Amino acid sequence: MSAPRARHDAWFLQAEDDLRWGRDSLAARHFAQACFIAQHVGEKALKALAFQRGFDVVKSHSIARIAGELDIDGEILQVATTLDLYYISARYPDALPDGVAPFEHFTERMAAEALRFAERIVERVRSERGPR
Repeated sequence: MSAPRARHDAWFLQAEDDLRWGRDSLAARHFAQACFIAQHVGEKALKALAFQRGFDVVKSHSIARIAGELDIDGEILQVATTLDLYYISARYPDALPDGVAPFEHFTERMAAEALRFAERIVERVRSERGPR
């Protein structure tokens, strides 16, 4: 019987799998969904790092807030701030002006950028986690 997986490993593996889902969404031209999942990828990756560093609980869904709690700034904080904009607006029509549905608002360019930002966070966390 194998040993149970560490919680931080499960969070990071899910972030990597969600990144694949985001890429599939982009390829299928589901741009709002790709933006939303990119935000989730960043959140899950940083939560993995927080758990690896010994945090018991991470209650925020804000990537920027989690990055701040981890004393991560610079580029990661900048991309986190952008990705946080997609947490609600990419899902709910009442989050956008004039009753625009998210799928009508988000573009391929926005989705591609969001996924690049998510990839950057995953790369940063992977580098801190070390070889597995």
